[in-house]
Amino acid sequence: MIARAWRDPEFRALLEADAIEAFRTAGFEARAGADLRAVFNTPTIHNLVVCTLCSCYPLGLIGMSPAWYKSAEYRARAVRDPHGVLREFGVELDADIEIRVWDSTSERRYIVVPERPPGTQDWSEEALAGLVTRNAMIGTQRDLRPNTGTA
Repeated sequence: MIARAWRDPEFRALLEADAIEAFRTAGFEARAGADLRAVFNTPTIHNLVVCTLCSCYPLGLIGMSPAWYKSAEYRARAVRDPHGVLREFGVELDADIEIRVWDSTSERRYIVVPERPPGTQDWSEEALAGLVTRNAMIGTQRDLRPNTGTA
């Protein structure tokens, strides 16, 4: 889904306007009763998802939630000290990058659409999809540049 949004401007617009419909058009069914919103990282904005009350998470779309996502420490600190939490995940942000923390609920879930890594303009959707991680879709990873070579 992320790779398709990177390659297809029309799909990206649909994902931004109506994430549930975007997932449906791609053959995925979002859980009934929960709204889904895609939030997009940019050069000046970084998004981080948390559920402060429990561990609401789009399980059916991005797989099992990590244990740390459910921890009381992550849930409290992500809101109080997002810079500190991100640093612990190895994400160092310049001071001019705004962090937006999105609090999932039983009615609304969030998925982060990371920035497309530079140097991947000619990559296939399949190759791009190989760069996307669960943590990037939560917001605890920002840099998705490939380590070596090209795809």
